[in-house]
Amino acid sequence: MRAPVDVIVTSGEPAAIAAKQATKTIPIIVTQIGADPVKAGLVTSLARPGGNVTGLATLNEELWAKRLGLLKEVAPNVSRLAVLWNPANPGNASCIEEIKGAAQTLQLQVVSVEVRDAKALDRALASITNDSANALAACWDSMLLERAGAIAEFALKRRLPTLAPLKEFVEEGFLLSLGASLPAHKRRAAYYVDKVLKGAKAADLPVERATLFELVVNLKTAKALGFALPPTLLVLADDVIR
Repeated sequence: MRAPVDVIVTSGEPAAIAAKQATKTIPIIVTQIGADPVKAGLVTSLARPGGNVTGLATLNEELWAKRLGLLKEVAPNVSRLAVLWNPANPGNASCIEEIKGAAQTLQLQVVSVEVRDAKALDRALASITNDSANALAACWDSMLLERAGAIAEFALKRRLPTLAPLKEFVEEGFLLSLGASLPAHKRRAAYYVDKVLKGAKAADLPVERATLFELVVNLKTAKALGFALPPTLLVLADDVIR
């Protein structure tokens, strides 16, 4: 704000909300929004954002029914799912609610595990050990992503299949993910920046929804867990980490 700058680009809901609260005039290009940007109060509508905010939204939470279905396909005996989520991240509230809704159809019990910061993660993982969960999922949060390797290692030691919304989690050892590509989001953000710098108003640029999603599986993790992944899943996967 003091710089001043001509445009602000944000990543994730917390940064987007903070930027919107800071300025009503500088154009803001939001990226990597997993929750509904309308419900988050960032824009009036996707087609006509209004105000000074536009950009890209994955609406990632809508995919949880599909993700849980994939998990049950790989691990049919899963019945109790622990979900790590950060209540300090506005987008995670909708994440946990979507998971609970999708889990009912699959007769999955959901154990909600709040993790507000990295220091709380060890306590959260200990609670999962005591709660007899037999699978683990993580919502989209930068803090959880930073600790994805430690979470995956914990789950592997306890033979828990793991599920995530981003490829980056699977690269750190999670079993499988289904979600939008973060690098693609960043590249597409440049289109909006270019438009704004050439005179377009953020209010007139529709928010784009992700249309391409990556299914990624970690074959090494599957073997360590003793799972034989269905051949159809391997064929459908956009990336198989070996």
